[in-house]
Amino acid sequence: MTLPKTTLAMVLTETRTLEPRDLPLPDIDDDSGLIRIEACGICGSDYEQFEGVLRTPMPVVPGHEPLGVVAAIGDRAAQRWGVDVGDRIAVETMLSCRHCGPCLGGSYHLCDSRRIYSYIPLSEGPGLWGSYAQYMYLDPNCVVHKVDPTLSPQTAVMFNPLGAGFRWAVEMPGTGPGDTVVIQGPGQRGLASVLACREAGAKQIIVTGLEADASKLELARAFGADATIDVQNEDPVQRVRELTDGRGADIVVDVSSYSTLPVVQAIDCARMGGTVVLAGMKGFKEIPGFISDKIVVKEITIKGAIGVTSTGYANAIRLLESRRTDIERMHTHDFDLRDAELAIRTLAREIPGDESIHSCLIPET
Repeated sequence: MTLPKTTLAMVLTETRTLEPRDLPLPDIDDDSGLIRIEACGICGSDYEQFEGVLRTPMPVVPGHEPLGVVAAIGDRAAQRWGVDVGDRIAVETMLSCRHCGPCLGGSYHLCDSRRIYSYIPLSEGPGLWGSYAQYMYLDPNCVVHKVDPTLSPQTAVMFNPLGAGFRWAVEMPGTGPGDTVVIQGPGQRGLASVLACREAGAKQIIVTGLEADASKLELARAFGADATIDVQNEDPVQRVRELTDGRGADIVVDVSSYSTLPVVQAIDCARMGGTVVLAGMKGFKEIPGFISDKIVVKEITIKGAIGVTSTGYANAIRLLESRRTDIERMHTHDFDLRDAELAIRTLAREIPGDESIHSCLIPET
């Protein structure tokens, strides 16, 4: 297959401004490759980048949830990754050096010189560091996973949020049979956490959300949540106590965005000796009402979660390929690549009357 000379990409040139550009496709060496993007998932951090909250460099090609087909690959890269031209792959977000202390210690996502797809600017060659594009560069240090080509792109691209569900709600807190888990936020990663916790054998799953999240909370119950709480019309802490016979939750996972109140409530919802995983970004805001003594008295473990690692992605892809869930019910929107801004604004509820849970860009090549 002859590749084009250029690729259409949507470039974030300044806050809330995405521009279509034709960018040159680079020549690859023995250790790198190119992926033709079939679908790019859209999530809350896309909006935060779009808004300028993450303070990422610009101009930049966003997009950190790439699914596609290998379009070109070097010989050593093909051998190292175990893939070849034509294979469908999912690409991990993090790029690490593989040689620093955290990498050698098994925490490659915390690499001392970590780079992240979608946050690397155009000024760093070859520039195609995001999947808001028809093609994306495969760095020699990236991690890829083969994916069943018979899955629809819209389903297969959910490897990313589902991977987060497995890592944040299962692997990090050690969720297992008999555990009670509270998931704060019924967005795509909250719903993915429900599926992951159910797969892990959690005894009781409780999901909290806003009044506007009624349809998402309904879907959470369909995915296996035992109870849902509308935090605007119920006291979530009191309700969790009622549902757990006063004990509290073994694990609380906060995947809500911007609001800091769930952090305070997570500490109150956790049982003595429980675990709280904080994965929802709050825009670097201070937390009113945060009382650290509650953590001391209850001996709560608090973990911060950034990104997903290979085991989370592998478990997600395995579950997707098993076709044992109705995860496709979470997908609500397809957008053309040129409509990336509309996709982000729809997810952020800036488009009246149009509610998005999971959406993705489908580039036309």
